[in-house]
Amino acid sequence: MIISSPMVIAVVALGAIVLLSIFFHFVPFFLWLSAKVSGVKISLIQLFLMRIRNVPPGIIVPSLIEAHKAGLRTVTRDNLEAHYMTGGHVQRVVHALVSASKANIDLSFEKATAIDLAGRDVFEAVQTSVNPKVIDTPPVAAVAKNGIQLIAKARVTVRANIHQLVGGAGEDTILARVGEGIVSSIGSAETHEQVLENPDSISKLVLSKGLDAGTAYEILSIDIADIDVGKNIGATLQMDQANADKNIAQAKAEERRAMAVATEQEMKAKAQQARAEVIQAEAEVPKALAQALREGNMGFMDYYKLENLKGDTAMRDTIAKLDPTAILGGKKEGK
Repeated sequence: MIISSPMVIAVVALGAIVLLSIFFHFVPFFLWLSAKVSGVKISLIQLFLMRIRNVPPGIIVPSLIEAHKAGLRTVTRDNLEAHYMTGGHVQRVVHALVSASKANIDLSFEKATAIDLAGRDVFEAVQTSVNPKVIDTPPVAAVAKNGIQLIAKARVTVRANIHQLVGGAGEDTILARVGEGIVSSIGSAETHEQVLENPDSISKLVLSKGLDAGTAYEILSIDIADIDVGKNIGATLQMDQANADKNIAQAKAEERRAMAVATEQEMKAKAQQARAEVIQAEAEVPKALAQALREGNMGFMDYYKLENLKGDTAMRDTIAKLDPTAILGGKKEGK
């Protein structure tokens, strides 16, 4: 089989392209040339070894060039490779170092890499140090001593504290402390009118407490943006207390009524039981009299006297129940 020359040329060209692609992938010649032109000393062998170590030269070399142009002689290839292999953001660290150098901020390579590995954006921190940012607090509700609620919003101007970024608290802690200070300041005011007249007193009091201690930021100013009057919490609490006292009194009264009803029912039950016992005893009297007559313990005359006594007693009860006016009226008519 005879292969035509154009096909051979195409195969050879394709092979050459593949070989060149592999070569330039493992030996980034153009990156080496760019570094050489920029004054960065790095060899092709070092670039090849970067590929073997799975370190992208496309990140390390431009970062070295940037650091060299900015005059950062402490930034070396080994440092950048080590930081990349530990999971850091090489380009972000170099950007931060260059910005800090231009702004005369004392930031070493070790400090920058530590901040980056701590999970913070070191470049943004440097920018915040140069250009402070404003944090708006959510509405904070507090009650003055006269019971009136005030709802305040504040704007906190902060600047990043480079030396406390590692281990320092974040924005949430700043907002929580400022909110706590606003509540304390409003709560110590005698009336809500005092706060409305001098809202800057809140800012001065909160700012004097050193709320940025242990945080990654330095508080520059706290400005009260808005204050609204809320509910009369004192009156609401008094009404709730009055309703609670009323409910307690009603419950106690109901308890006493229930006890009285229970006592009355108990007395009625005892009275009924006593009446039943009396009726039962009265029912036994004739039997006892008959027994006494049969056994001779009572004579007939004694029984007769007893019946007369009962008749006299019944007559007196009847006379006692009559109306005296009716009796006197009947006597007059008889006359």
